[in-house]
Amino acid sequence: EVQLQASGGGLVQAGGSLRLSCAASGFTIDDFAIGWFRQAPGKEREGVSCMHKNDGSIYYVDSVKGRFTISSDSAKNTMYLQMNSLKPMDTAVYYCVADASAMCDKELMGAWGRQAMDYWGQGTQVTVSS
Repeated sequence: EVQLQASGGGLVQAGGSLRLSCAASGFTIDDFAIGWFRQAPGKEREGVSCMHKNDGSIYYVDSVKGRFTISSDSAKNTMYLQMNSLKPMDTAVYYCVADASAMCDKELMGAWGRQAMDYWGQGTQVTVSS
């Protein structure tokens, strides 16, 4: 059974940091495009970042470039999102995702990905206070 279990969300002040984790089971993350979406109240789900270990591709939405870093640990079959210099606009529920695509890019994390990603985690709340 495929599962993605996200953790690490919480409440932090603006300028602070959080690290999200997502433990995968039932598949090998190195063979998949993996990443994170987020959804703020009243807003559309947004692709934040993705990577494909075997392909070497990596993507960040413009609003998080230079602040967020996506990574993975093959031995633990776990992905991470290190979030620094957090802003109130980063407040959202964050979802880890995985897809059998051969690479990750802006298109995968756009409208197509919002509807068609193979696997979704349960979401973890990130709240950034001003």
